[in-house]
Amino acid sequence: MTWGDSVRLGALVFTAVTCVVVGDTAGKLLTQAGIEPVLVAWARFAIAAVVLLPLSGLRRSELHQLADWRVVLRAVLIAGGICAILTALRTEPIANVFGAFFIGPVVSYVLAVLFLGERPSGARTALLGLGFVGVMLVVQPGFGGGTGMVFALLAGLFYGAYLATTRAVAGAFRPRFLLISQLLIGAVVLAPLGLSSGSPPLTNAVWPLFLLSALGSAAGNYLLVIANKRAEASLVAPLIYTQLISATGLGVLVFGDWPDPVALTGLALIALSGFGSLVVRQNRVT
Repeated sequence: MTWGDSVRLGALVFTAVTCVVVGDTAGKLLTQAGIEPVLVAWARFAIAAVVLLPLSGLRRSELHQLADWRVVLRAVLIAGGICAILTALRTEPIANVFGAFFIGPVVSYVLAVLFLGERPSGARTALLGLGFVGVMLVVQPGFGGGTGMVFALLAGLFYGAYLATTRAVAGAFRPRFLLISQLLIGAVVLAPLGLSSGSPPLTNAVWPLFLLSALGSAAGNYLLVIANKRAEASLVAPLIYTQLISATGLGVLVFGDWPDPVALTGLALIALSGFGSLVVRQNRVT
């Protein structure tokens, strides 16, 4: 991988995670409007599945793959993660939620080393730790209690396992198949809970938010599949920390949540962690 390839990988991951943050920002607005998180999660999967199915290239010969246990597990993990993070966003600031959520890259890194045969690197481990320290600085007000942060941590656990599973299956299935499979399976799994959630009647004003939530998340996860197909999960994991930069920026623009100096220091460390991973990768291959 050349330096140009490394930069493009970083840009791809940042674009992917920003799309996810946009989707979750729309989801937070929906939950603040009184709509139950599980209904928002189900609608995200269902709407994206309907919109993207014609573009997925799904073939009849692939239908049996929807029952592959690896495909099902991956879809269940992302469905659980989205339900958990939307529940957390209902009561907690978006930057704090994504801070706790960033236990995910650590989980992904460890699982990739333990089960996917990827060799650990001292430099990458240090950079991942640096990014995690940055996360702790950003979310320092968020660990005082509350069930919202518990759900954020749970979302991170789900997401870390999802990232590792994505890496494990990325070479066995088409990226578009992986995307449409998680949307279809997620919609089916969440339908009973979502449709019986007891949310208030939906108005015309919320439908654009539902669409943005669905398509933002779908686009982001599709790009992450592409990234995991191009590089090891242990390289992609630190880059995902840049998601917190997007989360903090949208938190300021949409919700007026300005980071304090300690949080800004944390963001700088997170950015350094992501950039450093690219430098380490480039030095290894040159």
